[in-house]
Order: sequence, then structure tokens, then C-alpha cells
Amino acid sequence: MMKVMKYVIYDVLRSKMVVAYAALMLLLCGAIYSFSDDSAQAVVSLLHLVLFVVPLISIVFGTIHFYNSREFIELLLAQPIRRNAIFLGHYAGLSISLAGALGLGLGLPVMLLDPSLPSFLLLSVAVLETFIFTGLAFLASVRSRDKARGIGLALMLWFYFSILYDGLILLVLFYFSDYPLEKPVLALTALNPVDLSRILVLLKLDTSALMGYTGALYQKFFGSLLGVAWSFGLLILWWIVPLGFALRAFKRKDL
Repeated sequence: MMKVMKYVIYDVLRSKMVVAYAALMLLLCGAIYSFSDDSAQAVVSLLHLVLFVVPLISIVFGTIHFYNSREFIELLLAQPIRRNAIFLGHYAGLSISLAGALGLGLGLPVMLLDPSLPSFLLLSVAVLETFIFTGLAFLASVRSRDKARGIGLALMLWFYFSILYDGLILLVLFYFSDYPLEKPVLALTALNPVDLSRILVLLKLDTSALMGYTGALYQKFFGSLLGVAWSFGLLILWWIVPLGFALRAFKRKDL
């Protein structure tokens, strides 16, 4: 597994896209801090940027890299190497490389310019989003043999979690406004890792009003360490469960 991971890291770091990713995050981070006098507002702006760009880059690049590595994976499968080691080594190498680029482009300037708890939480959720959506990319790639269909499925997952899901929650709130919706809304929010990351950071900025009705509910029930633990626990589940399904499908797949 370690040898596979090292090879994938070496292969990914040679990619111009990863270098461009780190440079883009560095440029945007510098621009936001340059034009903002309030560090809390800068963190909020970075949070919106991170929750839009990081899942997109992770799931698209992860899917493309998996399909482009298909011959390499088939070569490894012909060797006396367990499928678990091949799959997890590939996943670890890719996700660690993307997280490293994110740390260079986002983590380094944020820690230098604003070393605070909200900034640390921002970086933590950014890394978790990288691991989560790289896992979803591998799940989409394993489930579909066709590259175009796999990339399309990955883009649909990103669109659903980053854009469509909030609209669906608003529709639920609108059509069922006459009913007590506190617990259902909390349950619905737990079904989206992007919303969970947003809540985790904004609660520490004490700006739950920016999140609307959902944020107010989280502030009321989980505006404490319990809320942080709850959100982190669910994000880790979002990391492990899709990756587990992808690994299971990979072990059973006839490549």
C-alpha cells in the first residue's frame, strides 16, 4: 500500500493541474485578505470559496485520475498485491496530494495572516472535504466503467451537494412551514457534508444568522463543543462510508 501511495503522490505532484490548484487558492486567499479589514469576514468569504471549489476540484480530478490510471491499476492487479492495498494506496496518494496542495495554497497564508480557531476549523473542514469528495470520486469511478459516464456522475454528485440540496431544504421549509420542523431539518442537514462544514465554521464565528433557519437551529441546539463533536463525527462518517462502498465495489469488480 505504501509503495502504491508513494507512486501516486509522485505522479500527482507532476500534474500541472495540482500546481494550478495550489496557485489559484493562494491567489484567491491573498486577494480576500487584501480587500478585507475584518478577519472574521475574510474567513466567511474563504469558507464560501472553499465549499464551492474544493469539492469540485477533488471529485473531478479524482475521477479523471482514476480512469487515467486504469492500465496502471490493471498491471498492479496482475501482481500478487491485495486489492485493498491497491485501492487504498491509490486513494491515500491522491487525497494526500490534493490536501498538500490545499495546505500550500490555503493553509500557509491563512495561518500566517490569521492564526485563529475559526481559521483552523476552516482548514480542517477543507481537508475533510478533500478526503470526502475524493472518496465520492472513487465511488463514481468504480461504479461506472465508462469514463464519460463516471465524470458525469461525479459532477452530478457535486451539483447535488453544493447547490441543489440547499434548495430542496428551502422547499421543505416552505411547504411544511405549519409543522414543527426542528428535528427533521437537523436530520436533513446531517445528510450533506457541505452544509455540515459550513455550520461547523460559522458557529465558531457566531454568525449563525448568515445560515438562515438551519443555522439558527444548530446554534440553539448545538452551539457548544457538543455541536462541534457532532459535526466532526458526521463528516468522518461521510468520509468513511462512501470510501467503504467504493472499496467493496472495487474488490468485487471484474477489471
